[in-house]
Amino acid sequence: MRRFVLALLLVSGFARASIDVTDDQGQTLHLAQPARRIVSLAPHVTELLFAAGAGDRVVGAVQYSDYPQAAGKIPRVGSYTAPDMEKVAALKPDLVVAWKSGNRDAHLDKLKALGVPVFINEPRRIEDVARSLSQLGRLAGSEAVADAAAQAFRSRHAALAARYSGRPKLRVFYEIWNRPLMTINGEHLISDVIRLCGGDNVFARLPVLAPTIDVEAVLAAAPDVLVASGMGESRPEWLDDWRKWTRLPAVARGNLFFIPPDLIQRHTPRILDGAERLCGQLEEARAKR
Repeated sequence: MRRFVLALLLVSGFARASIDVTDDQGQTLHLAQPARRIVSLAPHVTELLFAAGAGDRVVGAVQYSDYPQAAGKIPRVGSYTAPDMEKVAALKPDLVVAWKSGNRDAHLDKLKALGVPVFINEPRRIEDVARSLSQLGRLAGSEAVADAAAQAFRSRHAALAARYSGRPKLRVFYEIWNRPLMTINGEHLISDVIRLCGGDNVFARLPVLAPTIDVEAVLAAAPDVLVASGMGESRPEWLDDWRKWTRLPAVARGNLFFIPPDLIQRHTPRILDGAERLCGQLEEARAKR
């Protein structure tokens, strides 16, 4: 009789093996069953959860979790830099997915002290986006959707690499913001996108992931291409401030480009949309040589 009941539970889907997934800090998270109430502490995490087929399990998210459209209806729990711990706890999550570079350790430690399982996400390479999809799918029990999305992402990534990664190298400066003047080093995901397109990040060797620099450093680096992000879909006016530096190769050749930040600064499948734009821009720059 006991064996019959166990078999019935397995067939009915009520009994599932426990889940163990290692996060991007090297910590193995154990769940007795797939998460059903998930709180996302970063906009890119929210997008990843939807892409992994777990959007209907997200009960809380931080500000700017605006993609896909359905994410806008999720209750807000503050910002990624200052999540409201009371709101998070009130949602009774069985999983919180956090962002290593964006969330503060003190906030995550509070959640762990309350016994809330916390999974840390931190993609640094394009391949890490596909891995994140599969990991989140396992945690939420949506493996079929997540693995299919991961495979489609890998196929598209491989096609872009085959087309662009062997192209003649260009020196690229990526400008996150103008005041303060900020860029990315070689460990950042965006730098991997630059490599994919056959570019070299001129500030790859800096020790900080998103360092503050000065104009003199950019002039000394002499990039062939300058790519800016900004705050939204519109090209930032401050990108044209570089035009006064006429000896800068990127300015002299008319290689001042813009990519909407949501397409290249979020660690999600849309990073390949941003990559396609960047690769096209670098091809345009190569044609001017």
